[in-house]
Amino acid sequence: MSNAIRICALDELGQDEALKVDIGDVSMAIVKDGAGTVHAIGDVCTHGDISLSEGFVEGETLECWAHGSKFSLLTGKPLSLPAYEPVPVYQVTIQDGDVYVDPTQTIAV
Repeated sequence: MSNAIRICALDELGQDEALKVDIGDVSMAIVKDGAGTVHAIGDVCTHGDISLSEGFVEGETLECWAHGSKFSLLTGKPLSLPAYEPVPVYQVTIQDGDVYVDPTQTIAV
């Protein structure tokens, strides 16, 4: 957790909601899915310059509100068109009730 940055308290994240966070020049969507697992993925849809954090969380996916592409919260891969390029996925750590993300480390899936 060397470069991890505190994002928020875990209880500040709503279930099935996304929170947009900018850390330097890295924009990410922090998502707590229906099971209570927290994910961090790139916030910009690869189909268009649209904020994914404004989209819809369903299961382990985040859907872009503009054109309907769904991205896996686990892998960042698009699961439906029109997007075909993945978004980055970042390591999330929960410590002492706080959410931490390392914006310099993407998860290779």
